[in-house]
Amino acid sequence: MIKGFEKLSEEERALLYRAPVLVSVLVSSSPNHINETKKNDAIKLAHLRTFTAPPSLHEYYREVEKNFKEDFATTAAKYFPFHEEQKAEMKEELEKLEFVISKLDPSFAFTLHKSLESYGRHVQRSVYGVFSNFIFPIAFSRLSDIDARPEL
Repeated sequence: MIKGFEKLSEEERALLYRAPVLVSVLVSSSPNHINETKKNDAIKLAHLRTFTAPPSLHEYYREVEKNFKEDFATTAAKYFPFHEEQKAEMKEELEKLEFVISKLDPSFAFTLHKSLESYGRHVQRSVYGVFSNFIFPIAFSRLSDIDARPEL
């Protein structure tokens, strides 16, 4: 068990481990479906975070990754269709998460919170996919610049 999580209830620990899933479902859903590109990128990013996150979060993301796909499917089904009422319920769950994070060591809580924010931004902005932006950031930024140039 992750140091600091032992003082949390089982329900609170489960919520912490589902946090990336909740964020992923929230940012990749539209009223009638899940954006498959964002879903796939969320799964890949959860795996990448097991070794690209700050060292203090490696164990956390290893735990998250174990059930990520199944948790994503369960959470998406629970909140489908993704209308305002269901999104409000997801946001309530994320607010509970904020409370649980506040119970953790302040340094760990800060790092986890920033990591989850970053994770959500990456999933939300997935266009080319996580791997293309992770491995070839300069090349893809140049392609974006080329696409933005007026035709000659």
